[in-house]
Amino acid sequence: MAVPPDYDTDPERFRLGSRVTARYLIGSRSLHTRLAGILDGVRPGRVLDIGCGEGALSAAWSASGHLVGVDLSATLLCAHPRPAVRADAARLPFRDGVFDAAVAINMLYHLDDPRPALREARRVLAPGGQFAASAIARDDGPELAHLWRRAPTPFDAEEAPALVASVFGEVEVERWDAPLLTLPDTAAVRDYLIARRVPREEAAALAGRVRTPLPVTKRGALVLARR
Repeated sequence: MAVPPDYDTDPERFRLGSRVTARYLIGSRSLHTRLAGILDGVRPGRVLDIGCGEGALSAAWSASGHLVGVDLSATLLCAHPRPAVRADAARLPFRDGVFDAAVAINMLYHLDDPRPALREARRVLAPGGQFAASAIARDDGPELAHLWRRAPTPFDAEEAPALVASVFGEVEVERWDAPLLTLPDTAAVRDYLIARRVPREEAAALAGRVRTPLPVTKRGALVLARR
């Protein structure tokens, strides 16, 4: 799996992004909550969370199923509930057809080519198994576009449905485009930018040019498919 060279030193940035989202989300329905609702309908409930991080999906999913986390970062996996496995998304260490659902939440954009990971996700799913992947749009956060733009990735919301369809066939797409965050002050804007790989000093300088509180429009897509 081709990942950024500082991937295993990124946990602090990852945690910061998670804190910003959780703290400033408008309303209570997060992406993890939505996916947990989808998984509630999966039986018998053997779920693979690809790129699981510290376990946000595991915490959101209250059903009595069996969730296995997979991530390349040993640091993040230390905080994930067991079972958790350090593994490459493009070479999953599981037999064919052993999971009822597989999800990849905002992680496939890390890969130079997401298709091998998508093929692996399909391989480990049982017939009829549910797959779900989320992707961020290139024009996410337009309120900050005059200062910073998100760089294109291999798995943005614009092409994610077609990529998933190339492996799974028919897909369903749920898109979001709404002011889902409100950043109340300069520190929150700075943290938001740092979590998106803006260098700290640059993020602090840019944040000082923003009038707060700042509503931020989040744009992206949830792509659903079946094995």
